[in-house]
This record gives sequence, C-alpha cells and structure tokens, in this order.
Amino acid sequence: MRILITGGSGFIGQALCPVLLSEGHELLVVSRHPARSAKRLPSGIQFKTSVAACADFEPEAIVNLAGEPIANRRWSQAQKTKLIESRTTTTASLVDLVAQATTKPKVFVSGSAVGFYGACGSEPVTEDSAAGEGFAHELCAQWEAAAERARPYVERLCVIRIGLVLDQPGGMLDRMVPPFRLGLGGRFGSGRQCMPWIHRTDMVRIIAWLINHPTANGAFNASAPSPVDNATFSKALARHLNRPAVFPVPEFVLKTAFGEMSELMLEGACMVPQRLLDGGFEFSYPTLDQALAEIVSR
Repeated sequence: MRILITGGSGFIGQALCPVLLSEGHELLVVSRHPARSAKRLPSGIQFKTSVAACADFEPEAIVNLAGEPIANRRWSQAQKTKLIESRTTTTASLVDLVAQATTKPKVFVSGSAVGFYGACGSEPVTEDSAAGEGFAHELCAQWEAAAERARPYVERLCVIRIGLVLDQPGGMLDRMVPPFRLGLGGRFGSGRQCMPWIHRTDMVRIIAWLINHPTANGAFNASAPSPVDNATFSKALARHLNRPAVFPVPEFVLKTAFGEMSELMLEGACMVPQRLLDGGFEFSYPTLDQALAEIVSR
C-alpha cells in the first residue's frame, strides 16, 4: 500500500515507519528537512517538502501526525496559535490533496490527543464521553474538525486521541527519568490526576491496525486499558528505577514555572480505549508495570 505520512520523523513516526516498511508498504514522508529526517528513518523512504508536492504519489492511506510539540514552550498567545496552526494547516493541505485525487484513499488516520476530553477527574472516559474545556480541548477539537473535512473524499476516517506515549529515547520519559534516577522524583500536585499512558510499541500497532482493519472508522482512544493516577505512575517509575519517590512537586510551583501549560501535568482524563477493545485489538503492554519493565530493561 502507498502510505503518505506527516510527522514521520517525530517520536511516534520514527517507530512507525520501520514497522510499515517491514509490512511491505511504500512510504512517502512529508518533511521540511528531508536530509535531517532521512538520518532518523530507515532507507527506502521517499521524502517531499510539502503535501502539495505529493499529488503524483496517489496515496492509498494517509497518517497525519504533524504538529508543533505541545509541551516545548510556555503557552503564550503566539505559541497557542502556532500549536493550532501547525496541526490544522497541514491537515487542511491533506484534505485538499485527497479532494483532488483521482483515486480515493482507503483510510485517513489523523492525530488528536487525550486533551480533547479536558479535565474529567477519575471517571472513565470513552469515545462516547462529552468533550471538555480549556486550551488542550480547543486544540484537539480544531485539529479533529480539520480532519473531518476529509470524510467525503476517503473511504474511512480514523481519529486517534493519543495518551501519554512511553518509550526511550524521546518522549515524556526523557524528562521524567533523570530526576527520578537522582532520587528527586515524586508526584505532581495532589497526584490524583489521571495519566492515560501507552507504550510506543502499542501506539504504532494501533496505527497499523487502523490502516489494515477494513471496518475501523471514527474516533479511537489510543491509550492502554489500565490508566493510573499520577501518584501511582510516579511510584511505579521510581520502583522500576530502584529509587524513592519522595519529592512531590507542589501545584503552585508547576503553575509558576509553566503557566497555563501546567494543566498538562495537573489535569487529566481517565481515558479508556473502549472502541479498540470492542474491535478485538490486543495490547502488548496492557499494564504500566509491563510497559516500564520493558523500557527500563533497555
């Protein structure tokens, strides 16, 4: 299958591309810096610098993961605009591409995130749950709305609401592990906020499953079936690193340091991948202990 990928050299894309290549697919990655991306990805991948330049490729599947990293900088108004536009502009370009294509793509898999649900406390959240409030929700809602415009031009549209992706090197663990290794780790704020996590291997497997599953359509929560709260996550990470977790970070410190972006650390949703489970998807790492044991062992 010919697969067009945006965000292919990112944290998820770097793990996804080798898997799709091993399945015999032909890959075209959109990157503003092809030479840099080529160093991060296996050989045999084509590169274009824009979506518009991909028309001749005639993709049979599209995976849309492009977007400015959400936690790299404080959320100034300019940064909020950049976060939204980096997602919606690329998605709009993909919609234009499929609208003009002579052959309708079989599937369009587009990213979103757990932030779509806002802060939901400890109540389980499925794909049928109501949307939340706040900037994280606004960002995800606009991204999903941009992808929804592709629906008339593709056979299937799948939106993946991605949880906290775990693996190393890269991702959130690169920031969390160093202080924990020094014995300086601990919960954030009250520690009661939910953390819907997923091993990067399962994240990649979900995308491949959505591409290949002929009836998959609509929104899917992409997180492990056993979300935990922040206190539990912190204790588990410390245990697997053989370190204590006795230095909690007070809420006011996070708000002072990160401003509005602190909501990513202090709020959460107990997201459950109900539609994946109903569809028969089986997780390789369904529990946090299994995931951390595999990652730390490397």
